[in-house]
Formats: sequence, structure tokens, C-alpha cells
Amino acid sequence: MPTYYGHTAENRPQSDWQTLKSHAENVAALAAQFAEPFGAADIARYTGLLHDLGKYSDPFQLRLAGSPQRVDHATAGAKEAIARWQLMGKLMAYCIAGHHAGLANGSGEGKGRSTLQERLAAEVPPLNAVWQTEIPLPEHIAAPPLKPNPKYRGFTQAFFTRMLYSCLVDADYLDTEAFYAKLENKTVERGDYPALSALQQAFAQHLQNTRAKAQNSKGGQAELNRLRNEILEHAQQQAALPPGLFTLTVPTGGGKTYTSMAFALEHARQYGQRRIIYVIPFTSIIEQNAAAFRQAFGDLGAAVLEHHSTFDDSTLLDRDSRDKLRHATENWDAPIITTTAVQFFESLFADRASRCRKLHNIANSIIILDEAQMLPLHLLRPVMAAIDELARNYRCSVVMCTATQPAISADNGFYGGFEDVREIAPEPARLYAALRRTTVRHIGKQSDAELLEQLSAQPQLLIIVNNRRHARSLYDSAKHLDGTYHLTTLMCAAHRSQTLETIRARLAAGEPCRLIATSLIEAGVDVSFPRLMRAEAGADAIAQAAGRCNRENQWQAEDSEVLIFCPEEQWKAPPELATFAACMRGIVRQYGADLLSPDAITAYFADIYHLAGNELDKHRILEEIQNAGRELNFPFQTIADKCRVIESKHMLPVLIPFNAEAGQLINALEHADTIGGLLRKLQRYTVQVPESTLCELSKAGLVEVINAKHFGNQFYALVPGSSLYDAAAGLSWDNTVFIEAEKSVL
Repeated sequence: MPTYYGHTAENRPQSDWQTLKSHAENVAALAAQFAEPFGAADIARYTGLLHDLGKYSDPFQLRLAGSPQRVDHATAGAKEAIARWQLMGKLMAYCIAGHHAGLANGSGEGKGRSTLQERLAAEVPPLNAVWQTEIPLPEHIAAPPLKPNPKYRGFTQAFFTRMLYSCLVDADYLDTEAFYAKLENKTVERGDYPALSALQQAFAQHLQNTRAKAQNSKGGQAELNRLRNEILEHAQQQAALPPGLFTLTVPTGGGKTYTSMAFALEHARQYGQRRIIYVIPFTSIIEQNAAAFRQAFGDLGAAVLEHHSTFDDSTLLDRDSRDKLRHATENWDAPIITTTAVQFFESLFADRASRCRKLHNIANSIIILDEAQMLPLHLLRPVMAAIDELARNYRCSVVMCTATQPAISADNGFYGGFEDVREIAPEPARLYAALRRTTVRHIGKQSDAELLEQLSAQPQLLIIVNNRRHARSLYDSAKHLDGTYHLTTLMCAAHRSQTLETIRARLAAGEPCRLIATSLIEAGVDVSFPRLMRAEAGADAIAQAAGRCNRENQWQAEDSEVLIFCPEEQWKAPPELATFAACMRGIVRQYGADLLSPDAITAYFADIYHLAGNELDKHRILEEIQNAGRELNFPFQTIADKCRVIESKHMLPVLIPFNAEAGQLINALEHADTIGGLLRKLQRYTVQVPESTLCELSKAGLVEVINAKHFGNQFYALVPGSSLYDAAAGLSWDNTVFIEAEKSVL
């Protein structure tokens, strides 16, 4: 019989090529191994065996030998799966047909990609009968042991298909990688991480050392340490509860980060779970949490994988270890993963192999959703359905961790909400009272003149407003005051970090420090002001803001005020925040001075969800899946396009030559042989602007185009020396008068 091949070896005899039988069997074995945690090993095995079935055609073998003719090698396996196993075969067919192109829509229209219906109707080259000898298939395949959510039965099938797809594409990538690595006598750095049990021992030792150092603390700090220990030990005891859904409701300062990790490590030990995935809404918090975990794990800290856009591993580890971490971001095979909510939730609804490879490694894991109140409102119901599915069918435990717990359980009256959610903190209401560090009250309307009076009267004061124009206007009015600073996303990250260092030093020294900022400072920024003013916003934002006031428990709670105010009409909350602010005003009327108590937070979120109604699934994702489920015509590509945690406003990056390093990195782009590391470093020197503004700046000659010659990429950098970038307040692109003046000078 003729030999059919799966992969060639350049400039090597056919004896060095990988046979198709070998590749199919290897992929099948790996896919089955990956699907074992959710009971789908057999389905994954036969999906792997069939994924390259079309390579058993003579046209494809000619292509391997050098023919330029393109040959569809994926559709044949999809057709065979449906012919043999009908409904289950159709779910397999999505995976097989899309293992290179991506998961397609079942029917209707595809955006630049054929639908599964179109693929199945297309003619494919005839196969040599040898495949039936090399790939034996059973007549029947048992269905996976899934327990559908009665509210979203179609969702269970669609979610399973994506998990099956993950098993297939990761297995395909890994076997192909292994074949070529062996051929070239190379070693691929993957796996070989310490066990979670070893990490738990290291973590326990770190906690013991931390407690020993804190033994001599006095007064309020001693009481705080006692409470933190109580919370952590109680949570560890709850780790014996069966896997499923949990909440960890602890006020700021109560040690949520270490408590959640301690619970997860113990829970994993008791129930044999494989990894811990820490999901965080802000990259700034990811960096500080990942650093804290690495420190806690000591010599085993390399087990912590950071997967987010701004991670720079160039100074962290040697080259082999960096390669290993980069490989780990492809499929999340590390034991501890810290990642963004964008990366995590968008991947759960993705259609591309590169985004889906890691999904099977989420199964049998513990997922910690830090700052759970920030689950995206417009995708809340689809995200909740995915969380429920992971707990229901994929042996996951999910911990929703926050000081302001969203009211999304059935017990809170949320329609279709989570059921059987267990709280792992001891008496959240008592903790709120014990850890209260501020007094929060609403002071009504405040003009800019009145805010300026407050800034003049208070040597250390933080004012947070809802938009950048207001922040800039207020800063310009107050910058003559000693120690006045400004923070906004119009400053590049390196600039903000530099400013924050100065702010912390002045606060610690008791020097005047007046800060006007946008909400970005609420994203886990570690500062502690004695007094804070916050423009009207949602209760969760107010609570985040309060975490920047008396953070170190330096003053009495009664003396550390968080004052909520209504700004002048011209600075009113943007439409997306107006509803949150209105609901918060209702809480002010109902709860008076106890605005951040657990009961007040529950009431606030209940109001928000009631008003949002259908907007909790803005793009009708669940409805589309449910309707498609009757025929299994799932719109995978359409769903992936719609599922955006941060909805794009057509913003584009401008590189800022903020300092000498930034200038060198920008200049290096033009002739770089690789740009991945450069781009990660340049994240710190980037400001996002609307596309229309970038065009205006480009026409005016205020930005220059940087061509990365070897990659065909174009980047835009602010012209060096431009006064458009202010040393105190960042980029001034939205000031038309300023731009016109700059143009006249140039």
C-alpha cells in the first residue's frame, strides 16, 4: 500500500517525513488526554483521527511534493464525522473543518470564512481507501456526560464544541511542533512545572514568615493582622466544600489576594484540581499580584505565568525560561496563571485556534475572579452562562472575589442567577464594620470654584472626576498650589508611574499633595490620602475610590472622609455612567451614611440589573445560541465578533518619546529583526487616541510614521520635542486651540 504523509521535511528524504497515520494517532492520543477531565476522551480521540483525513488524497500528497495547487484537507474528515455519528458528528465537524481556518458559523453568512453548511456541500478530492485501514472508526460514540443548564441547553452544546476544538487544535500544534523539533534536534521548553502541592508548602512557609514579622505590631495594625489571619484561616477551612461556585466578600485591606490563593491551593489539594487561574480586570493589578505570588512561592516563583499585553519578561528570567513562558501563554499549561478579564472571557467565546488552544486547560481548575463586580455589564448573562458551564460540566471551582459583591445569585432575586453559591469569608457584614476606614457621605453639588477652595484648604486631597476634560480643567486652575498633580490616560504609563512615585513620597513625608485624577487611579493604585472627593458614579466605583483613602489605617475612620459630589452641568457623567450615578443616589437616600455596607451594595446592584434588563446580553448572544441549538447551526464566528469585553471606540496608539529610553525604542523599531519584545517595552510609552484625531495629527505633521521594515507594520510616534505632550498632564490632542498653535510653530 502507498504511504501517505502528514508533514514534509525540507531538503530531507521521504523517510524523514511524518506519516499521516503517525500524526493522526499522535493528535488523537493528545486530544483524548486533554478531554479526559470533562469525560470526552473518546470523542476527542476520533476528532483527532479524522482532522487531517483529506490528506489521504493524491492532490494533497502532490502538494507536499511541491505542487502549487491548494487542497482542502479538512472538509473530508468533517463529512465523515457527520455521516457516521450525525448529531455528535456535527459538533466534531465544526472542529475538524475549522482546525486551521477557525470555528465557522453553522449556516447563514460567514465573514470572510465559509460556513460549515457551505463546507459540507463542497466537493473534496477522493480519498485513497488505505485510510480505512489506518484509521479504524467505531459505529457509535457515547455522548459526553454533560448536564445542560435547563435555561440554556444550546449553550451547553456550543460550549462543549469549543472545548473539543481546543483539545484538537492544541494537540495538532503540539504534535507538529514536536515532529519538527525532533527533526532539528531541538528541545522545546514546555511543562516540567512544580506540583501545586509543592507550591502550597512554599506559600504556607511565606505566610508563616509574614506572621512572625508582624508579631510585634501594635494597636490598629495588630488588630488588622488578626482580622486578616482570621479571614484566611476561615477560608482555608471552607476549602473542604465540594467544587462549584463561591464568593469571597472582604473589604479593602482584608487580604483578599492571599486569602483567595490559600483557599485555592487547599481546595485543589483536596479535590485534585490542576491549576489556579487568577482573572483580574486591570493589568496594573495583575503585575502587582503576580509579583506578590512570585515572592510568596520563593524559588518556585517561575511557576506563575502572566498572560497580558504589557508583560515584559526580558528582565525576569534566562532565555530558556522566557521561551518556556511564551510557550505557556499559548495553552496555559502552567500551574498558576494570572490574566486579564479580556483575555479570559473573550477566549471562552473565541473562534480562532490561537485563542482557543488554552481552553481545555481551564477544565478541572480553580478560577478566581478578582474584582468580580467588574464583570462586563453588556455581556453579563453570557459570561454568567460560561461561568456556570465551567462549574457544572468541567470540574471547575469559581471564586468571585471582591469588596462589593455583585448581586447575581438567585438568592439576590437575580432572574436566572447563580444557585448554590457558598461564601468563604466569615460574616461579611461584621468584616465590613471592623475594616471600615472611611466615612462616606454625599455633599450635593460642587462647582469648580468650590472644588478649588477644597484644594486650597486641604494640603493632602485626592479629587476623582469622570472625564479627562474636567480633570485637565481643574488641574489647570489648581496647578499654582504647592504639590498639585494630575493623572490621566493621556499620560503614558511610564509618566504615570513616575508621577505616582513622587506622590507617594510626598504623602509619606507629610508634604502638600493635591491630586486631580480620572477613575484610572481606582484600578488598584496603591496610594493613601487622608481625604478624598469623588464625582458621582456607581457604588462599586465609590468603593474602589474609598480604597485610596486611609489605605494604611493611619487616621480614624471618622476623620477620613470620602465625599461624593455632583459636578457642574458641563461635567456631568457621560451616558454610560449616568445610570450608575442615578442608582447610587437612590442608595444615598435609602442607606444614608452606610453607603458601602453589604446590604447597600446588594441593593445597588439589584437596581442596576433591573434597569439594564435586556442590555445584560446586549448583543443577544444567548438568544442566538439557543435558536441555533435546535439545528446545531451555532454562529461561532458571529459570537466571537460580538463578544468584546471592552467595546472598541476605534482608538489607536501613539508612541510618546517621553524619555531617552522611549526614543531609543522608537528608533529601534525601524530596523528591528524582531519586534515582539520592543512592542512590549513600548507599551509603557503609548497613549491611545481616536482614529480621527490621529489622522488630524498626522496631517498637521505632529506625528511621524515609523516603518518596521522587516514586518510591514506602521507605527505612529509624536514628533520629538512637541509641546503637545505636557510634562505634568500628558497629551493635549483634544485641545484644538493648542493643536493649531503647535502647527503654526512647526
